[in-house]
Amino acid sequence: MTEELLSQFYREMLRIRLAEEKLIELWHANEIRSLMHLSTGQEAVAVGVCQALAEEDLIVSTHRCHAHYLAKGGSLKKMYAELAGKVGGCSRGKGGSMHLFEPSAGVFLSLPIVAGSIPIAVGTAFSAQLKGIRRVTVAFFGDGAVEEGVFWESLNFSQVHHLPVIFVCENNLYATHSHIIKRQPNDQIASRLSGYGVYAETVDGNDVESVYEMTLKMIGRSLSGQGPSFLEAKTYRLKEHWGPGEDWHLGYRWEAEGDMWRKKCPLLRLSDRLGGALINQKNFALMTEQINAEIAEAVDFAKSSPEPEEKELYQW
Repeated sequence: MTEELLSQFYREMLRIRLAEEKLIELWHANEIRSLMHLSTGQEAVAVGVCQALAEEDLIVSTHRCHAHYLAKGGSLKKMYAELAGKVGGCSRGKGGSMHLFEPSAGVFLSLPIVAGSIPIAVGTAFSAQLKGIRRVTVAFFGDGAVEEGVFWESLNFSQVHHLPVIFVCENNLYATHSHIIKRQPNDQIASRLSGYGVYAETVDGNDVESVYEMTLKMIGRSLSGQGPSFLEAKTYRLKEHWGPGEDWHLGYRWEAEGDMWRKKCPLLRLSDRLGGALINQKNFALMTEQINAEIAEAVDFAKSSPEPEEKELYQW
């Protein structure tokens, strides 16, 4: 772990955090009305995985896709324009927050169907294998997705064919408003995969270094023909299931739990580990200034991008 790499990790997580905070501001200003599933608190998973991937590697994301999209190299300008419903968006304003993609960056697709990312990622991995392309595909999904039959079917198929696919489960304990213990026998998901022979590991999903190192190991396994891997990253979303606010008042979880996880914030964790050597006040101020300038430019792009015409309904 070089100082340059650790600094890059921090910058990318900060960029995602600030970009989403700006989306909240735009929502309250009534300038963006797209549904938003924010990644606040979960940035280390996206950054740790995507920093380990090569440009040609693919990711397939979920309804909570902002962090994955940005971490893999998606355009911030296109993301903002997409959420604003403008033609300059990555889906020309037709997809909104849950359908971000950027083929040139390897963001193959994002879709809101629970577990929907999984078979698509398996398909792209199978395609790469058949064509002899040296490439890995990552499927991002939440803990609720492992309750779907397609997850186990995809796991079986990928193991049988030794496909270069990595299943990344962001286990944030909740599927919408339901705790994992109310839905599953326990909160340890990776241990249940032993019967399939799939290599599976659990990491601290708020520790970007651990996520990065384990992803590198799994990429190496896939590219050497050892088949799929399953990465369970334990993390926590600090915002409501969807929307710009908080939802402690709903009673399905408690703010004391949130306070505990705030202390495990990925940005704080990395900063504390570095002892302030890299992320000192001067460096932080410079990073923040640069990122905010990029965000301001993206907001201007979104605002100036034209509204879609009626003919867009019949065009791709």
